[in-house]
This record gives sequence, C-alpha cells and structure tokens, in this order.
Amino acid sequence: MVEEHKPTRVRRLLERVRHARHPLHGWRRWAVIAGQGTAGFVALFAAVNLALSLSTFRGDEPLSRIVHELRVLWFSPTDGQPMSPTAFPTVYGRDLGPAPDTAAIHAYLEREAEDGVFLLDHVMVDRILRLNGRIDARSLPSGVYVGAHALGPDGLPLVPVTKYMGHYLLFPRHAYILVVPQTGPAIAFSASQNAKFGVTDHPDRLSAEIAPYTPDAYDFPSSGEALHEMTRITRDPARVAEAVEALKGAQARLEAEGLTYGLLAPNSNTAVGCVLERSGSITQAQRSSILLALRAPGFGAACE
Repeated sequence: MVEEHKPTRVRRLLERVRHARHPLHGWRRWAVIAGQGTAGFVALFAAVNLALSLSTFRGDEPLSRIVHELRVLWFSPTDGQPMSPTAFPTVYGRDLGPAPDTAAIHAYLEREAEDGVFLLDHVMVDRILRLNGRIDARSLPSGVYVGAHALGPDGLPLVPVTKYMGHYLLFPRHAYILVVPQTGPAIAFSASQNAKFGVTDHPDRLSAEIAPYTPDAYDFPSSGEALHEMTRITRDPARVAEAVEALKGAQARLEAEGLTYGLLAPNSNTAVGCVLERSGSITQAQRSSILLALRAPGFGAACE
C-alpha cells in the first residue's frame, strides 16, 4: 500500500500564488509594476547611501560617533527656537563637563582637528556663541578648514524627519571653506546658485558668497544641517592671513566666468575643489578620487 504525502501548508500557499490570476490588467498592471520597480530602486538607493554613511569618514570610534550624531540631531532645535539647556551636557558632558569655558573648548577642538576629520555641530556652535558672541580663534583654532554637510530644510513640518534622512540616507555633501584668522571673526566661503543668495539676476548662475561665520551665513550649523564635518587644510599663519584675499579672487573668477549651476557639475563642490587645487592644498588626482566623487559630487570636475 502506497502512503500518500499531503503537501505542506507552505507548498499549498506557493502553489496558490503561482497559479493565481493577477487582479489588474492592461495599463493598471503595468502601473503597479512600475511603482514597485520605483519603490525598489529608492529602497536600494537609500540602503547603499546608509551603508556608505555608516562605514566611511567615521573615525577610530564609529559607534561613539553615531551616538554623538544622533544626540546632536535630537537636540538641534528648529529655526528660531532656543537650544535645550540639557543639550550640551548630554552631548559633550563626558569630554568637557557641563559648562566648559572658551579655553577648554579651544583645547578640545584642537585635539579633534589634529586627529583629522571632526564634527563642528549645532550644539557646539551654540555654546561658543553663548560664551563669546561669535566664532573666532578663541574657541576654534586658527586655520583654513573645509566643511561638508548634508542639505535640508530648517523649519517645520519636514525637518524632524528630513534631518535624519539627509544625514544618513543621502551620502553626498555640500562643501564650503572656513577661514579662522588669528584675530577677528571666522569667515566662510560658500558657493551656490545666485538665487540661494537672494540675487534675482541670473538665478541659476554659479556664484560665491564671502561672509562672517554667523547664524545668518549660508553655511552654518542649523537644525536641518546640524552636523558639519570639518577638515583643517592648514594652520600656517602666513597662509591663513592670505586666505580671505585668495577667496575674494576665486569669487571674482566665478563671477567673470558666468557658469550655470549644475546638479553634478559645475556646482558648489566644484568651486571649492578648484580653490583648493589652485592653492596647492590638493591635486587634481586627489580631487578626482571615486570616494570624493560620491561624497562631494562635482568636487573633481575640471576648473574653467
């Protein structure tokens, strides 16, 4: 007598799905397929960006870095709102105590700059502004820095979600240059479209702004852009003293060239990359590395 083997529940379910008729036909069916394909592409794009964000430029202690970032993003207030009094002790209490003075912050940031890429975030600059009223060499060591940050809105209702998405699900960054002289306020060189700087003529033209590094500057830590990755290019006093004039020359060249801003190039990262190459801080080969091309699209594009 032959023993009958009943199909398992899983096999019956698979057979049912296999032989089932699709409920939609014609263009509706293809619309669903296209939607599923788009959703899959977006999910894959986000997964790749998340993997890159969590595996590169993380320093020697990546887990501590992630915890630090999440705390800053959590406490970073929306535009126009004050920073929580518990923000700095929570984020920096272990390293600096609840209420460090300017000298302690300067020493801490000097150590961070020596180690390579470091964070200058919304919580830290808020503390510095409360102590000194501005960002300068009393707190941030003198030098020329390249900053990079995610782009995103600062206001409600989007920023509570987009600030996390922008930092982790979008690997590319927007770059700028920060000059901290021995005396006087820090100065930022920011490049973007004319429209972003309030210029109505030729709104799509690539241009640059040179301005004090204050909350009103184009590139300054804020709720939607709370985490700035900083790299010190030089701290040589002679080069730092000449940096602002060199940036004014770069600003004039951009204006004379009249380039149209491009999503991939030429863009703000291209302008920063060209300034660094002309100053001898980086070579064309270094600018064109694959990782930098992903991190700062347009950074390695040819200079006009």
